[in-house]
Amino acid sequence: MTQSGWRKPTPALGTADQLARDGEQISIAKTRSVVAAKRVGAHIGLKAADLLLLDTLAAFTQPQDWEEGRRPIVWASNAYLMERTGFSLSTLKRHARRLAEVGVITFRDSPNGKRWGRRDADGVIVEAYGFDLAPLSARAAEFEALAADLAAERVHCQRLRRQITIARRSIRARLEAALERQEHMPGLRSLQQAFEALLARLPGPRAGADMLQRLANRFADLLSRVEKVFLREAKPVGQSIEMTKERENMDPREVSSGPHILITKHLHSVISNSSENEEAAAEPPGPATPAPLARTASDSGAGEANRPQVGIELDTILQACPEFTSWGRNLGGYIRDWRDFVRVAGELRPMIGISEHAWVAAQEQMGKPAAAAAFALVFEKVHSGEVNSPGGYLRGMVEKAGAGELHLERSFFGRLSEMAA
Repeated sequence: MTQSGWRKPTPALGTADQLARDGEQISIAKTRSVVAAKRVGAHIGLKAADLLLLDTLAAFTQPQDWEEGRRPIVWASNAYLMERTGFSLSTLKRHARRLAEVGVITFRDSPNGKRWGRRDADGVIVEAYGFDLAPLSARAAEFEALAADLAAERVHCQRLRRQITIARRSIRARLEAALERQEHMPGLRSLQQAFEALLARLPGPRAGADMLQRLANRFADLLSRVEKVFLREAKPVGQSIEMTKERENMDPREVSSGPHILITKHLHSVISNSSENEEAAAEPPGPATPAPLARTASDSGAGEANRPQVGIELDTILQACPEFTSWGRNLGGYIRDWRDFVRVAGELRPMIGISEHAWVAAQEQMGKPAAAAAFALVFEKVHSGEVNSPGGYLRGMVEKAGAGELHLERSFFGRLSEMAA
């Protein structure tokens, strides 16, 4: 029962009365109590108009009302509250009732049902009847803990949404690539149907972590199935390239083959042995000439437009970007030179949502090899969750390149150092 019996009792109002008695036993600042309630207002069922009324009531109180052993009671008239909030009388009563039902205020009714109060010379409330805000003090710590949990869940949901987006774009890019090439892969139709079914289940912005986690797991499973199909179809290509390289190595007069592309923690690349190296070892020592670590585009006949302008060896880039290298191998077996590197970057571009206009602008400003190197770095950061807007990140790199402030080699060697740590 409420204190006067003027109001119809409900379990919620009874709980609010108990919270008011608990809040009288503690001392919490008004600002802390009100802010804690407002941070979780939407979660506990309060609307914007409810919070407006709560702010108006709290403004009527004074700091000493929130000290231990006292209650912050507001005896403002309905006319005053209607003027400050713009509510009608029925609206005012409805919002006050909701605040009490939720448990952030309670009603302290006088014997005649009127609101009134008085303070002593020090401003301390001696006697008052009206809206009692003491439940806010009792629940301040609860609301603060709830706000922390909600913030953590929000971060977790954002991370899950990023995982879903990356998996969704990866699956779409692989399926579109298969359709463009008119590949007849077993199970392609079923994969498309499964992908469309998952797209239809994408949740709205209010989805919880549990739903997002289940959806992220299903997208990850589908991506794994798609990758297995593509790896199975790409295996003969890789085998034929390996057989060709083995035949080349068996020829004693064949030129030195390029480096193996390995994912390693060492900063130095591995150069394959060849007959040319053996002949060089048998000759008298002479002026040392550095052996190339990767064949350039000009070596493979790509022309001046694809000449490397990066300032770092190709195999170093590939070691620093294992995700890019893995996807590149899936697309074409091996990245043998700069021309393959630029081609793979162009094929992977739609996967992370970079527009063709941004890609063309990057190539014009930086040159094709440097633009591909920048893309590989962006691709790696997108898959690790470091970048949310790949197109904007690439445009920023283009602007830095135009101002002479872009140093790609530092980024790649930095990632290699992190991998080796």
